[in-house]
Formats: sequence, structure tokens, C-alpha cells
Amino acid sequence: MSKIDGATLMAQSLKEQGVEYMFGVVGFPVQPIAAAAQTAGIKYIGMRNEQTASYAAQAAGYLTGRPGACLTVSGPGVVHMLAGLANAQQNCWPMIGIGGASPTYQNGMGAFQEERQVQIASPFCKFAHAIEHVHRIPFYVELAVRQSIYGRPGASYLDIADDIIRGECDPATAPMPPRSAEPPRMQAMPEDVERALAALQSAEKPLVIVGKGMAWSRAEDEVRAFIERTKLPFLASPMGKGVLDDNHPLSVGAARSLALKEADVIFVMGARLNWIMHYGQSPRFNKKVRIIQLDISPEAIGNNVPTEVALVGDGKAIVGQINQALTSRQWFYPDGTAWRKAIAEAAEKNARQIQPQIDDNSAPTNYYRALKDIRAWAPEHAVIVGEGANTMDIGRTQLPNAKPRLRLDAGTYGTMGIGMGFVIAAAVVHPDRPVISVTGDSALGFSGMEIETVCRYNLGAKIVVLNNGGIGSGVDQYPADPFDNPPRALIYGARYDKMMEAFGGKGFYVEDPKDLRAALDAAMAHKGPALVNVKLHPNAGRKQQEFGWLTT
Repeated sequence: MSKIDGATLMAQSLKEQGVEYMFGVVGFPVQPIAAAAQTAGIKYIGMRNEQTASYAAQAAGYLTGRPGACLTVSGPGVVHMLAGLANAQQNCWPMIGIGGASPTYQNGMGAFQEERQVQIASPFCKFAHAIEHVHRIPFYVELAVRQSIYGRPGASYLDIADDIIRGECDPATAPMPPRSAEPPRMQAMPEDVERALAALQSAEKPLVIVGKGMAWSRAEDEVRAFIERTKLPFLASPMGKGVLDDNHPLSVGAARSLALKEADVIFVMGARLNWIMHYGQSPRFNKKVRIIQLDISPEAIGNNVPTEVALVGDGKAIVGQINQALTSRQWFYPDGTAWRKAIAEAAEKNARQIQPQIDDNSAPTNYYRALKDIRAWAPEHAVIVGEGANTMDIGRTQLPNAKPRLRLDAGTYGTMGIGMGFVIAAAVVHPDRPVISVTGDSALGFSGMEIETVCRYNLGAKIVVLNNGGIGSGVDQYPADPFDNPPRALIYGARYDKMMEAFGGKGFYVEDPKDLRAALDAAMAHKGPALVNVKLHPNAGRKQQEFGWLTT
């Protein structure tokens, strides 16, 4: 009688459920799962750290629509993965964490790396469970995949002990469930669609916020049709960028603060009124703002600000409904209104404020001047990964996106360390696209050893480090005693380009902005991985902001 072992059954089950990518760090007891995954046709990418592997798995899930898998050893390996599970859950991206465990027959005995893994993973997941029998593996894999992509996407965790991995069963006792179907696309009630359109039509200062949920639901065609039919001004959330072209004439990204502060009716499409959107509250928002909210999760409706019209369901389906309802309405928001003029004036004012920094050719350079060359250099179809405080925030305003799901950054959880994991996932999922990371030197330090991973797999990623020698900002001079350094200080001018060269990639060091574009072009021309290390002035920063970043 033929037998199948747990590792093989796990790999075959993942493949059957549409999991194409596995990121991990092998060791006891999961090495057989990684080998079986390769045999089953799953692309396994060996990482240098479990945290980064978990970040890569969720990015692959977001980019493909099916969860990526993260494979870790027992105990500390699972603990390291928790950061990724939490980030995936907060970011609403699907992934499956698979943690090895000590043998079940040693539970409670103080086994090697014994830990309460399901218990510690559960707070950070939609679903977490231990697999108790070999023949139950296909059942749990299908359940974990379905949980990760149905409703609001998120993380699942499966715990698999050494004796289950090595154990065997009769394949007849382990039937393979059919591939979990794509999530159902729920529509809103027709009367709520009509109420939403009536509210928009009554607005003097309407605004649409296009969030990451619309990118996840692949709603770009429907959203574009809606905006171009209604002529409503829109603002993209950080990872909603590209659902509509940032350079679209109806985008108010260059006048974000004014648009949020003065809009009287806001249609929130697949975004959350959390800290990124200042909770929808005054002084960043109009105290009397009326909210139309489209979200896949009923529990999200009315968070922080009462919702006048709730549209609960799938973004693509509901905006399609709205577009259909618009066929019987001859309404669009007119040109020449005071609201449109105010937005245009604010955008022009903001552009004038930053133009001196864009034009400043002094060395060391500043963020805006460096990003000018990066913007001109980055192809429209590139995946852009942003990481770092000033680097990411300023990059969001200076690096536009024209297509959806091509912007990856720290997201809702504000996690530093995601950068290299996201880079690796994007390069593996999209080998036909340029993958560009624009990162601060502090941010790179969280996962910098993954430069070796990028080189080992010869991924053509281009990493641009905006290097000011600090966390947030650097220091001009170091004190005689290094322990008197400010807590934010790092080595100013550190040669991260040499790290890339040490692993076989191409490195460039830029001290004068006049040399930046040539270095970027040379990096892009290089077929393998490359890193451009750009020395910034240690006190370079953002333009003056009307509000502090945490202002409600």
C-alpha cells in the first residue's frame, strides 16, 4: 500500500490551493517541507531572517491574490514570524505562516524550541490551528487559504509538528479538497447605492478617497469609469496610488490637506479612517463632513466618524453597481466651481514651496532634489517599494504611480523592515517589471542582509538608499565619545553600496546630485541587482507641514 508523508502532503495541498511562492528559513523540523514544495512546483525562496520572509509572503499574496507562504522553524522562528503575521493582518494582505514544532509526543517535556505557538500566533491572525494528524493536512490548508482571502484579507497560521511532517498516511484517507474558489463579490443594496449618489450630488465640496481595498479587489476599471463619469476630485491613499493615475487631472494629491479639511461629502472607497487618514476628525477634516463608506467589513463602518451611507461588500462589484445606476442620471460635478479653484490654488502653492529644494544642486543633496532624478528615471511600469520615515513620506508625494498594485510601503502598521522582503516578493512575482526600492539608511538596516538573498537569486532589483546617517535625521558632527551620540545617529556616509558589491551585485556611491542620474542609469542597465547609495545632507527633511503627522 502506498504512503505519503506529511511534508509532501503539505506541499501538494498548498500547490492545489494556488500557493505559488514560499519564503522561509529552513532548519528543524521544516527542511522536508521546503524540499517537497520545490518538488511540487512551488517556488521556494530561502531568506536570511524569518521576519523578512513573512513580509515577502504577504506582499506576494497582495500582488497575486492568493496567499504567499512563510515557512519557519519552531520556537524562535515562529516568534520572529509574528511581526509579519501582525503586519499582514493590519495591512489586510493574505499570507499563510507555517511553523514547525517539536514532536507531539514530547509536549510539556521541555522539548527543543518547545513553545505555545498557536496561542502566540492567534492574536495576529484570522485563523490559527495545529495540525493533529497527517491525513488532516489538506483540510487545514484549504481552510487556512480560504480564511486568508475571504472577507477582509489577512493572515492564517498552521502549526505542524516534527512527527506530523515525518509521519505517513494512506493517500486515500487524505482527500484533497478542491481549490478554494475566488472570494465571492458581494454587492450593496440598490437603495443604498441611490442614497450614496444622492449624497454626492448634494455636495458643494465633494471628495473621493481611493484606498488599498480598491487595488486588492482589482476595481481599477470601475473606479476610473466612475471618476471620469462624475468628474469628482479624488485622493489616493498611500497604497491606493495607481488605481487611478496620480497624474490624472482630477487627482488632488498635491492639495491633500486642503481637500481633506474642507470637503463636505467624502466617499471613502476601500480605505479606513485610521491614523493615516487622521481618523476623519477635526482639525484635519471638516467637523460636519458627511461620509459615504464602501468597505468589505461591516465592522469597519462608522469607525471614528458616523457613516451616512454604508456600502458593504466588494469594491469592484459595488462600484460597478454605482456605474450602472449612473446610466439613468445625467449628473456630473461641474468645472469652474470655487472648490475646484481652491484645490488648484493649493496645489500650485505647495508646488512653489518645494520647488527651491527640487532645484537645489548643492551637495550633499536633499530628498526633493534626489527624488526629482529618481522620478524621471523610474519606468511607469516599475514596482516601487518605499521605506523609511522621510524617505517614504516624501517619496509618496514625489514618485507617482500610474498603475495599480505597483506601490508597496510600510502601510497601516507603519512597519520598518518590510523593504527587502517586499522587494524580493515583487521581483519574484513580477520578473518582467523593474523593481525599485527607495529606502532610508535606517530602514535598510532592518533587513539589509537580504541583499545577499537578492544577489543569490540574481533578482534584478534596484535599491536606492537616501543616506542621511540617522533615524529621521543625522548629525553634522560626532562627539569624541561615541556613547554621547544622539540616539538617532548612524554612521554618516556608510557604504551600503559596498555591501551590494561584496555579494556580487553592482554598487554606486553618489555624493553630488549632478552625478545621480548617471548612476541610476548605470544601475538600470545592469541586468542583476544594483544599489545606488546617495549621500544626503544630515538635516534634510520635509517642507513645513500645517499639522503634525499625528494630529487628529
